[in-house]
Amino acid sequence: MSTRTSSGQGPFRLALTSRSEGNEVESIRRSIVDFLSRQPGVKLNVFGTPDELKLGRRQTDIVIVLGGDGTILRTCRQLGAQQRPILGVNLGRLGFLAELSPDEFVEKFPRLLAREYKVIDHLMFECRLLRADGSQEKHLGLNEVSIMAGAALRILHINLAIDGEHVTTYRCDGLIVSTPVGSTAHSLGAGGPLLRQDLQAFVITPICPHTLTNRPLVDSANCVYSLTAPELPAGATLVIDGQIKRLLKPDDRIEIRKAAVNFQLARLPDHSYYGTLHRKLGWGGQPDFENHNRPQAPKVIP
Repeated sequence: MSTRTSSGQGPFRLALTSRSEGNEVESIRRSIVDFLSRQPGVKLNVFGTPDELKLGRRQTDIVIVLGGDGTILRTCRQLGAQQRPILGVNLGRLGFLAELSPDEFVEKFPRLLAREYKVIDHLMFECRLLRADGSQEKHLGLNEVSIMAGAALRILHINLAIDGEHVTTYRCDGLIVSTPVGSTAHSLGAGGPLLRQDLQAFVITPICPHTLTNRPLVDSANCVYSLTAPELPAGATLVIDGQIKRLLKPDDRIEIRKAAVNFQLARLPDHSYYGTLHRKLGWGGQPDFENHNRPQAPKVIP
């Protein structure tokens, strides 16, 4: 991980994208766009959904993403090799990456405009699906790679090798290879550990393992992780970031390694990783998933 303080002169160049569904989301989007359009010193490029985000050679200080963590995942994949700092405005329910509510964004925007924020680099992965027939495809991701049994409801036998060395065979309902950022997502629900987001590591978490000795494993991000399954039930699926899905066949091989680019998270000084966990997981009490961070249009826009 690396952290750098923003610096720069001239116009504050922003790009904005958002998830598309719902009148409430569109209302918040219009309010935010109107607010930014009236700010002196701001140059704003507005795009539709993350799939429509095409920055090209545009100079951009921050990409503002209106939505939840899923919208941020789509955005950073769309940016590909041209990663830019991303600031999430949470329109979802939990949002570990989208930290600010619409009201907080408006309230704290002067600090952003004064460039009083840090850009923190986080691990991304490259996933290669090497088919038994010789074909292959490659995907960039931020959260996790999963192998799921699908509707077959049968135990999977998944071989794990790290840097070419066989480690173990998992007998499980599924297997997750997660980054530290993804450790608060599917991996956490499967019983995996929380990893500080700036670690350079992967965590392998079996889903409902059928042997007591199979436990989550944490290892270096500098290793190459290989998953194979000589026997697979029909419907077994590779899932990347919960959004890309590919049916698997026996003897397909999945390789996961550190990507050449990093996810760049823009964070204000008064926001921290453990502070986010405390708020989002309700460590001071019981989490309220129904009402926590429900999307609302900014109350007052100056």
